[in-house]
Amino acid sequence: MLKGIDPLLTPDLLWILRAMGHGDDLALVDANFPAEAVARETVSSKIVRLPGLSVAQAARAVLSVLPIDDFVEDPVRRMEVVGDATVIPTVQREVKAEIDAAAGRPVTVHGVERFAFYAAAKKSFAVVQAGDARAYGCFLIRKGVILAE
Repeated sequence: MLKGIDPLLTPDLLWILRAMGHGDDLALVDANFPAEAVARETVSSKIVRLPGLSVAQAARAVLSVLPIDDFVEDPVRRMEVVGDATVIPTVQREVKAEIDAAAGRPVTVHGVERFAFYAAAKKSFAVVQAGDARAYGCFLIRKGVILAE
């Protein structure tokens, strides 16, 4: 245990979040996502599994230490529902609430078509897979910076 660090952040996950640089993406995905195959193609080839957590719980923990990039138009992206890109499933609404809370303001979450999402996830730094079995709980979060005073 560490003071001030969410206990859901495992040692491997903390390493990933710290090793990421500004502009690197983190793929935060649900239990249905092909995480092992995608992780092999990421920058770090790393995957962290959080089997007992919802995607929203994992997002809250990650965003307690990870700044969201505010230099780009689309720092957070979600996998679109196949057949209807306008649908926002409950799991995505829950994660959006965590993103907004962490940022202290509403953040636009851009939709990405399913196969384009897979391709983008392969370019991310690493994959974090929650145990959430609800479909479409898949996000890409771009790391921002913490500026010195």
